[in-house]
Amino acid sequence: MVQTATDRLNIVLSDIRAAEAENGRAEGSATLVAVSKTFPAEDIRPVLDAGQRVFGENRVQEAMGKWPGLRADYDGIELHLIGPLQSNKAKEAVATFDVIHTVDREKIAKALKAEMEKQGRDLPVFIQVNTGDEPQKAGIGPEETDGFVNFCRDEVGLNVIGLMCIPPVEEAPGPHFALLEKIAKRNGLSQLSMGMSSDYEIALGFGATHVRVGSAIFGHRDYPV
Repeated sequence: MVQTATDRLNIVLSDIRAAEAENGRAEGSATLVAVSKTFPAEDIRPVLDAGQRVFGENRVQEAMGKWPGLRADYDGIELHLIGPLQSNKAKEAVATFDVIHTVDREKIAKALKAEMEKQGRDLPVFIQVNTGDEPQKAGIGPEETDGFVNFCRDEVGLNVIGLMCIPPVEEAPGPHFALLEKIAKRNGLSQLSMGMSSDYEIALGFGATHVRVGSAIFGHRDYPV
């Protein structure tokens, strides 16, 4: 029998609840961010029909194209930007998204704050940490994170709620999740955006509050050439 996206969603939700229980966490303490990037609205509707309301997108333009119509048809949608953000897209990002996971530069922090003030919105944000110090990857270095959190929170006035990371694909994710948890704790941040389709159950053991799961729900993703 072929599994549908709804079937896979229910499996992921069940796995999350099991991991919460296994790690002595309250049921519902972790939020599933269903990553719908590259999938059209018609693929997302069954997951919405099943009750999922928190979704993640990588690209501002793509989200602007498909989510206004979905928001018109479904109440309570919460849209998270989980991909890199350019400062020239800050206006559209603030208008389109409810949570930003990828703040990693002073220019972005200032641009987001300016747009939030213009639009009368106060979006919660995560600081993206490049736990593996990978030169090709977005995110602030672990050793710079404390200072950057203070800058965003105290100087810019952003509502920083937590940290986000994407571990190197060729390394075990556990040490990276542990590092992010440690940095968050010393900065008084309670939210951790970490864990994807291949490792979200591991991330939950290190205190993940938001797991970003796409292919395990929507299936194989075809990226544009």
